[in-house]
Amino acid sequence: MRRRLLIVSSLMAVILLVAANSPSERYFEIAKNLDIFATLFKEVNALYVDEVDPGKLMRTGMDAMLASLDPYTNYISEDEVENFRTVNTGQYGGIGAVTRQIGKRTVVTMIMEGFAAQRGGLKIGDEVLKIDQVELARVTSEEAGALMKGQLGTAVSLTIKRPGESEPITLSFKREKIKVNNVPHFAMLNEETGYIQLTDFTPDAGKEVKNALVSLKEKGAKKLVLDLRGNPGGLLMEAVNICNLFIPKGKLVVSTKGKMPDHNFSYETLNAPIDTEIPLVVLIDRGSASASEIVAGTLQDYDRAVVVGEKSYGKGLVQISRPLSYKAQLKVTTAKYYTPSGRCIQVLDYSRRREDGSVSSVPDSLKKSFKTTKGRVVYDGGGIDPDLLTVNQTYHPIIQVLFESGYLFDYATSFTAKRSAPTDIKSFQLTDADYNAFVQWMKDKPYDYTTNLDEDLHRIKEQAKREKNYDDIKVMLEKIESTVNEKRKNDLLVYKDQIKQALEADILSRYFLEKGYVEAGFKYDEELAKSIELLAKTDSYNKILMNN
Repeated sequence: MRRRLLIVSSLMAVILLVAANSPSERYFEIAKNLDIFATLFKEVNALYVDEVDPGKLMRTGMDAMLASLDPYTNYISEDEVENFRTVNTGQYGGIGAVTRQIGKRTVVTMIMEGFAAQRGGLKIGDEVLKIDQVELARVTSEEAGALMKGQLGTAVSLTIKRPGESEPITLSFKREKIKVNNVPHFAMLNEETGYIQLTDFTPDAGKEVKNALVSLKEKGAKKLVLDLRGNPGGLLMEAVNICNLFIPKGKLVVSTKGKMPDHNFSYETLNAPIDTEIPLVVLIDRGSASASEIVAGTLQDYDRAVVVGEKSYGKGLVQISRPLSYKAQLKVTTAKYYTPSGRCIQVLDYSRRREDGSVSSVPDSLKKSFKTTKGRVVYDGGGIDPDLLTVNQTYHPIIQVLFESGYLFDYATSFTAKRSAPTDIKSFQLTDADYNAFVQWMKDKPYDYTTNLDEDLHRIKEQAKREKNYDDIKVMLEKIESTVNEKRKNDLLVYKDQIKQALEADILSRYFLEKGYVEAGFKYDEELAKSIELLAKTDSYNKILMNN
């Protein structure tokens, strides 16, 4: 009898649990909480002691709510939709010029080849004073960007201050459709090795990589480096299209699995490949995410490429956008994606937060092993592990300060104003005399920065004060600080190689635009050098892929 009662009680508990989680119960909870929120919002607006901005208050609430889910689920207001569309499509109406603010100045930092800005005579280094008679000194950088863009075919005028010219110049342009290239650059690194830089996954990314690959093969490329470093991802289908260039038709590239069955998909290659044999290195780093990781992970799973670089970012979540009222949109995470071997590379588990709200990564004990086509062991839960691990160059804080203050930019502008373009990008290099001239130019320029050592010294000082023994070590700490500050005076010479690299890229961009900026870094790129070396050693390349 007691056993029967126990069974009945257990069944009742299960029934109650199911009922509590039934759709009708869930819909009631949603309606109930919406009602509570509406009445709360109304009372706060009516009773709060100071005037409340309803729109700002609501936005704060929505952003906080979505942030509690993950960083990728976002509300996009009507005002932000155009920028959201530009990011996702790489297209906008403009003139093809990139600007940034240096202090209170708005300067042109890049001219896109073949567009109105280049045809109309705008140059890198020009300072934009006015856009259509609106003084940029009176508007924010966001407002300035909006003024530059507009409907296709409309006119826009820029009043600029050009170094070497005594009076401002007014240039007129007609806005056109600007398409930001997913492949800003491709080139032959040597007689046999091609290079493709892929920086985004907006529409036509697959087509751009295909065109670059075909062009390089026509130039004699028998080996290839696909550079995905710093690529944050984008459209999933473009990742599929790019994988399709290197693996046969009908192969699984990625599958997605979500809470709702209609978000579960398997994506296979649909077309005949371009080349399934060409030796391939895929370069990744900590900034390679999402669609970049699909490409790297898929080619790794099929043992089709050697992945070189750092562990990737670890974003294995899929987002879609849904329309909302008043022309707003919701970007929402709907699924996780899985590479052909079955691994999900998502590194942070947003469904299991700590008590303080922070998110932990997937612990090693919960990571699962999977096997590639040829039996190599790969793991989930932590991004893509490269087959050949390299250590990325760490830049000293002085580089960031020289960039942000505009000193590198301004010196490059004055340097190129006095010199004609070099005949060859590869052979260009600042001489010791050139660099010493930069050091002299910097002598009266104010700048300051904080290093890791500065932060460590500050922490030691504060901890010593808390523990009441600061007076005992004060003299010693002051001596260390004095030594550090004295050595800092020589940082322009100590970090000469890093500063030269940044300066040369800025200078060559003036002469050769994007091509100059990218290729200027080739001779300093250790990861690229290791990739070229690996591709030159067929036995070493094959040994990695054969799991030997």
